[in-house]
Amino acid sequence: MKIKNPKFKRFLLKLSGEALMGDKDFGIDQKVMHFIANELKDLYRSGIQVSVVIGAGNIFRGLEGSAEGMER
Repeated sequence: MKIKNPKFKRFLLKLSGEALMGDKDFGIDQKVMHFIANELKDLYRSGIQVSVVIGAGNIFRGLEGSAEGMER
């Protein structure tokens, strides 16, 4: 995939932890991870810089840590 004249050269992609589960009930689906990685690789090869933030609310909730004295 080659993107010609992209409007932006840098962007931030925020994925929810649930998006990585695919059809699974929990955890991370490797097929989904490989798909996303390949899409990001294509963007990189097109000269686009990508930052990725992955939420982990399905793995760890801030309220649980707060109950144990952890600062949010």
